[in-house]
Amino acid sequence: MPAGLQYQSLQRTVDGLARRITCAILLLSFPSAATSAPGAGAGQKPAVSNPATGIYPATKDHEPPAWFVDVADAAGIRMTDVNGGVKTKRYIIESTGSGVAILDYDNDGWPDIFFVNGTALDDSSQGISSKPTSHLFHNNHDGTFTDVTAHAGLLGTAWGQGVCVGDYDNDGYDDLYVTSYGKNRLYHNQGDGTFRELAEVAGVAGTGKEWGTGCAFVDYDRDGKLDLMVANYVHFNLADTPAPGQASYCIWKGVATFCGPRGLPSAPNTLYHNLGNGKFEDVSKTSGIQNTTGHHCFSVSTLDYDDDGWPDIYVACDSTPSQLYHNNHNGTFTDTAADAGVAFDEEGREQAGMGSTIGDYDGDGRLDIFKTNFSDDTSTMYRNNGNGTFSDLTFQSGVGVNPQDLGWGTMFMDIDNDGWPDLLVVNGHVYPEVDSGKLGSAYREQRIVYHNLGTGKFQDISKTSGPGITVPEPSRGIAIGDLWNDGRLEAVVNNMNDHPMVLVNLAKDANHWLGVRLVGVQSNRDGIGARVTMHAGERTWVDEVRSGSSYDSSSDLRLHFGLGQRSKVEWIEVRWPTGRSEVFEGGEADRFVTLREGSGRVKAQ
Repeated sequence: MPAGLQYQSLQRTVDGLARRITCAILLLSFPSAATSAPGAGAGQKPAVSNPATGIYPATKDHEPPAWFVDVADAAGIRMTDVNGGVKTKRYIIESTGSGVAILDYDNDGWPDIFFVNGTALDDSSQGISSKPTSHLFHNNHDGTFTDVTAHAGLLGTAWGQGVCVGDYDNDGYDDLYVTSYGKNRLYHNQGDGTFRELAEVAGVAGTGKEWGTGCAFVDYDRDGKLDLMVANYVHFNLADTPAPGQASYCIWKGVATFCGPRGLPSAPNTLYHNLGNGKFEDVSKTSGIQNTTGHHCFSVSTLDYDDDGWPDIYVACDSTPSQLYHNNHNGTFTDTAADAGVAFDEEGREQAGMGSTIGDYDGDGRLDIFKTNFSDDTSTMYRNNGNGTFSDLTFQSGVGVNPQDLGWGTMFMDIDNDGWPDLLVVNGHVYPEVDSGKLGSAYREQRIVYHNLGTGKFQDISKTSGPGITVPEPSRGIAIGDLWNDGRLEAVVNNMNDHPMVLVNLAKDANHWLGVRLVGVQSNRDGIGARVTMHAGERTWVDEVRSGSSYDSSSDLRLHFGLGQRSKVEWIEVRWPTGRSEVFEGGEADRFVTLREGSGRVKAQ
């Protein structure tokens, strides 16, 4: 075995042992864990003795709402996200990590997982004998996955950053767009289990000078074809970037660190219009996307925040105002973030925004925005007021209690199906020096679970939510989806310079749920941008199908609704991206329904 591979094998063994020892200590710290089924620790799942009980079944051994375990090893999810040096980061490109996507690339009804990967400035520094690549894992339907990267044609190496999913040519198979430091990549799904890279052909590779970060497919002009929004961070050149400590923007709390983003030239965002022939046109300038005061951008989240039937775009930016691009219905956008109240925090200060997620957390039928930020700050909760503006309710909602953490990926997800979307946040610092310098933070950080109390407030339940939450990691991207079609949402986390996590909630509850998959006909095939309104009992739920979001990641395109004790749904309304609304019959809960455009009852406008 080559020396590099020996090193990787030994390192993987050491990492696995360390993780299991850490989890054993944590399990002893929580009495309820001692009675859990064998294999319920981090990195494992309980054995399945009876398929009728489901894959990795939840048990009554854990108090609801949450007991998360990391099952990546048992599921066969084995890879390492390579992003620069491990013990030191000389350049900012080494610190931002990579995203992850959940998609059903082969249309077998079971979500698969795609991990973006980076690379290193010096391969020998990490014992790397072969170039790192992104990884595609196929869902085997039995709780395990198979790495099919080579067969799928996804072995290319790049300093990958983000990913978004969408069927840009409406052929019925979801495609992948991967952003990078350098040229971006468009992987067209061939429909036979393989992908073909077509970014240059399609006109979406970029110049190679922009450092692409977040992205989202979105049909902004409602013509039935998915367009593409790309956030960019900086124009980065190693030759022109000072070494740590050599400039005022290369010092943090008195310690020499890598430089940026302040002091580095920002790169404008990019919008590509889908021409419908496999090609896109760059409309960044003519659309108004570049007319903004916000720069150094990361995550992209789409939402129709004013409920006018046209998709708008929210972008979290680092150390500058965030952006809210309002759709003007004529192919142009206006950045209304400052007027809408989502550019700054409640005191008017710029924040170092990283990730973002969209959801109706208070059940008023309006989509709210949650954003993660740098350490020594808090995440931000923007409540939609219903009049085109938002209110910063960070502290009133209870999510302003973890200023020590540096947040990245985040998603609204109903962890216990009680009908109220909770929040999962993953964290990790950018400076390894915070440990040796004792700067009030930790490089590896725990994740956060905010449980929605249904009163407009959240409670931090992280400490009692299991080893999948409390074991510290340098986390970045996160995507959610029902990986085994059993009504429970899993979270997949991409950890920088480490192995990924697949988090499963083993706390059993008696609540019901409904999964909704949309198939567009006149609209784009995935129904991206569609608004779904569901009514059951006295409650109404609202969500939209979106590509991208979180931190440079993309979640399952199927919508998931927790129903609490409600076992039936009265009706479901879909406002398709074309603007036409249809009403569909509801029915029994605890299943997936597929709603095809044109098969519902048209709602009068």
